[in-house]
Amino acid sequence: MSSPYVVFGYGSLIFKPPPHVQSQVSGFLKGYVRRFAQKSHDHRGTPENPGRVVTLIHKEDWDNFSGSDAFPNDDVVWGQHNSTAYPCQALNYSSIGVAYTIDPAYEAEVRDYLDYREKDGYTLETLDIYTIEDGIEKIIIHNAYCYVGRPDNPSFIGSEDLDFLANRIWRSIGPSGRNKDYLYQLAESVRRLAPASYDSHLFALETRLRKLDREDTRKGREEQGHNVL
Repeated sequence: MSSPYVVFGYGSLIFKPPPHVQSQVSGFLKGYVRRFAQKSHDHRGTPENPGRVVTLIHKEDWDNFSGSDAFPNDDVVWGQHNSTAYPCQALNYSSIGVAYTIDPAYEAEVRDYLDYREKDGYTLETLDIYTIEDGIEKIIIHNAYCYVGRPDNPSFIGSEDLDFLANRIWRSIGPSGRNKDYLYQLAESVRRLAPASYDSHLFALETRLRKLDREDTRKGREEQGHNVL
């Protein structure tokens, strides 16, 4: 009997799951950071003006690219399992997400769908999904599949200054919509998934984008007022 086809989502797959999901469970990874370190030429940007989306990077790899990262070691997260929030203690370099078990009858279809969706620089890896039970780490899924943007892929951008990155995300738009909506949906999804969680990188970018929204609204009102006068 073949093993179930389980896919771990840590970015858009959290708020836009794959089709034909039989079951799902939240959990976290160890040994990775989640960062907006991947160009998006096909979803949240264009080849001429690529947006930015998240990828998982092995922590030991990220140490070589994290020069502009405001939070290179600040990645303590919380998780949620069976509707009970739990602290991931001091598990640095972890990323929370959702593991989806796909209906075996549609495995080939979903593999093709995800390969196409994640074609812009992502590589399929297998990894273990963790949870916390009674204060103890526990692997709940062995060898789940996950799409990871390795540092040697052509769309990997590494770390960028937060203000520059926020401006890039705020201005970018692609076939799948505005880049900033991707970030807002991810931030909200992470909060719903684990209300006690805090993703420093993600939430710092969200704060900057909200500020840009307010400034743009104020500017629009001022211009409207001048036109009335």
